[in-house]
Amino acid sequence: MSLHLEIASCVRATSKFSDCSKCIDACPESIQLVDNLPSFANNTGVEAASCVGVCPTEAFSLSDFSTTEFFFSFLESKVRLISPKFNVPCISVLSVEHLISLALASEEEITLDLSSYDDTSILYEQINARIEEANFVLSSFSEKQLVSNHIAEDVPKLENESEDEVSSRRSFLGNASLKGVVRHKMTFDEAVEADELKTFALDVHIIAKIREKNLPDKRKILFTTLKHAGVPDTFEILPEEEVSFTSQKFVDDTCTNCQICYRICPTGALSSNGKFSLINFDSMLCVKCRLCHDVCEPNAIQLQSGFEIKEFFEPTQRTLATFDIKRCNECGNNFTYTGGEQACPRCMLEEEEAMFLHSNALSMKALFEEKKEDE
Repeated sequence: MSLHLEIASCVRATSKFSDCSKCIDACPESIQLVDNLPSFANNTGVEAASCVGVCPTEAFSLSDFSTTEFFFSFLESKVRLISPKFNVPCISVLSVEHLISLALASEEEITLDLSSYDDTSILYEQINARIEEANFVLSSFSEKQLVSNHIAEDVPKLENESEDEVSSRRSFLGNASLKGVVRHKMTFDEAVEADELKTFALDVHIIAKIREKNLPDKRKILFTTLKHAGVPDTFEILPEEEVSFTSQKFVDDTCTNCQICYRICPTGALSSNGKFSLINFDSMLCVKCRLCHDVCEPNAIQLQSGFEIKEFFEPTQRTLATFDIKRCNECGNNFTYTGGEQACPRCMLEEEEAMFLHSNALSMKALFEEKKEDE
């Protein structure tokens, strides 16, 4: 089981101004930045599972394991235990959204087995923090909660499953979780190659994929499960810093309508109309990657101090800003009008440059004539 990165989905590949470091913060020993892009050794595997669960755009994944497939297969099974000894390579591969969705979609209580983790490790802290956040969000509109278990339990045995199959799965998951393992079938050359750093570059194909707007599967799953959840009588407002996977925003008066925020948004949470006369925002499409904040030069995009749970059940596209669009009297192109002469910034700049050159020419002419008179 090895780590994979779909570089076109990484927000750092979208803009050099992105400060997203969630994968590195989650797996500081496995992932590093090379030319502003996440990089890791070829043999990196389950030890970096936490970056899969924390990546806002699902750019990271593990071979031989799909979080989306796990979601559906887990709900179809009779077992309500999530454990690295049984059905996941590591619990950290699941995001807060996955945990909330699993709790909502299951009729029975779900238990997460933390007995395999050192309670002083960073990994344990990350998993526990995700469980706590999921339960905190759930408590605002549902009675369902996830339960964490720190006591080692026997691996459940599914009906019609032989002891050999259980033993085989245990062996597979156990081997997959060993950091830097070199299996006996690997040659020395393969082992050396595995330790080499896997780096990424942006070619034309990747750039084309970056321009696509894609909503992560985990958000689609959450949206679907929320539709089947009971609507609460009242809607709470949660502190912004307590919700890691989505946000609500506002745009202040410093916005220049440069259009970069909604052009660069990876999911289409920020958008505009045909005239580019407004900025719309859909909270249920926001993955809180903060890319729009990182590229906004005047820092006009701000996070609301609270997240309204109402968005989960009555999602709305809000208009954050509107602009007066007029046609330039000089070039005929549309531009954001802020008052004064009805000319676009480009034409205004050209006019200023022309006046400067004209003034400079007059000054040079005067100096030349003055020098000629002195002679």
